[in-house]
Amino acid sequence: MADTIAETVDLLYTIDQENLTRDQQIALGAALAQLAQAERLEQINERLRGIHQILNTWLLRQNVDGR
Repeated sequence: MADTIAETVDLLYTIDQENLTRDQQIALGAALAQLAQAERLEQINERLRGIHQILNTWLLRQNVDGR
């Protein structure tokens, strides 16, 4: 997903905003907002993966220690 986000950022920032119609400017603003949301979701996903790994490690240790 990170590669797709990076490619989208590159595309969005190559757009010449000076020559856009009002509707195109609105669409670009919406695209940028969606991109920011996607980046935030990716950060949240990364943190959740880390938490998941920690919880699995704790569970495995508990199972080994509890036997």
